[in-house]
Amino acid sequence: MKLLFAWRYFKSEKSVNAINIISWISVLAIAVVVAALVIIFSVFNGFEDLVKGLYTDFYADVSINPTTGKIIQLTKTQLNQIRGTKGIIALSLTAEEKAVLVNGDNQSIVTVKGVDQNQTLVSNVAGHIVRGKYSLGTTEKPNIVIGAGIENALGVDVERTIYPITLYLPNRNATEHLGSIDGMNSFTVYPTGTFMIQEDFDNKYIFTNLEFVKYMLDMKPDEYSYCEIRLDSTMNQNKIIKILQELLGDKYLLKTRYQQNQSLYTAMQIEKWVIYGVTCLILMVAAFNIIGALTMLVLEKQKDIAVLKAMGATDATIQHIFLLEGLLLSIVGGGGGIVIATAICLLQIKYHLIALSGGTFLIDYYPVKLQLSDYILVCFTVLVIAVLAAWVPARKAAKELMSLKS
Repeated sequence: MKLLFAWRYFKSEKSVNAINIISWISVLAIAVVVAALVIIFSVFNGFEDLVKGLYTDFYADVSINPTTGKIIQLTKTQLNQIRGTKGIIALSLTAEEKAVLVNGDNQSIVTVKGVDQNQTLVSNVAGHIVRGKYSLGTTEKPNIVIGAGIENALGVDVERTIYPITLYLPNRNATEHLGSIDGMNSFTVYPTGTFMIQEDFDNKYIFTNLEFVKYMLDMKPDEYSYCEIRLDSTMNQNKIIKILQELLGDKYLLKTRYQQNQSLYTAMQIEKWVIYGVTCLILMVAAFNIIGALTMLVLEKQKDIAVLKAMGATDATIQHIFLLEGLLLSIVGGGGGIVIATAICLLQIKYHLIALSGGTFLIDYYPVKLQLSDYILVCFTVLVIAVLAAWVPARKAAKELMSLKS
């Protein structure tokens, strides 16, 4: 019965035209803000998936790192135990160190990553080669695959150059400062390929073969910087990690892909909640229209309220009627906004109507991803704000003494 009264008040013509105008302005304002919130969330989800995909291609599911220092020791027995653990698909060993890459008068500080032949099984750097080929060479004749940013900084053309460039790595046995000649080991390397994944990687990393880097750093046969592992995605990954941690002990630190990039993922979540907070403030401003519309409706329906009270309606009943009226305004506006936003997002997904400017991105359109959780959050937010906005005029309608006398 309360909902019936609220619906009749919502759709009926008011004696004062301004009430109709304010009511539809409030509906329109909520629709616009809700549509904007859903679209922003969907675009953010699209970019988030894109970035996570790029980091997924670079980082393995799990890495085994030293608890302290820069070196871990993994014996053949330990490696066989890791490989034999259920849920382990592939394992790749890595030696990593800061280095200086010099090509004539150009030089760049890089992170050289020496990897074994299994690297292509745990990450997809090889799938992002844009020039040349993924070839790491041998210990005696090492090749390097470099990021696009490093290629530009050094003025290297991997498809045409026939000259090697010089790689300087720290000499672990040096007695002098690293800035001296004795503090660095150098070797000529041949650039064979260029990868392009993401600017952070493209400007920082070069890849070569594991044995060459271990030789340059005087690492022992069972010494590595870390070990990368690919897990079976159909199994409980946390359970596999727990088994590995118990197998290896406290001297080894296991990091998931999220933990390897925790600052990135945390920043992305913070950005999403900041966007949500700002949009909620805009929605609250839009909700003031609901307060105005309901306040004017209460003034117009004074005689109706008096009749209802004379028929036995309680203050709570009157209050609920006008609360429901506020909810109807928000539901119509919010529902309209969701329909508009969904239509726009689906059109963007199918036809890529809105392009990215600049031409430096991996894609040339705004990525969009619709998520049910976003819809639930938006609907809940709209309903809460609508109830809060409708509370004051509804309370006023319930408490005021009304008379049938004009």
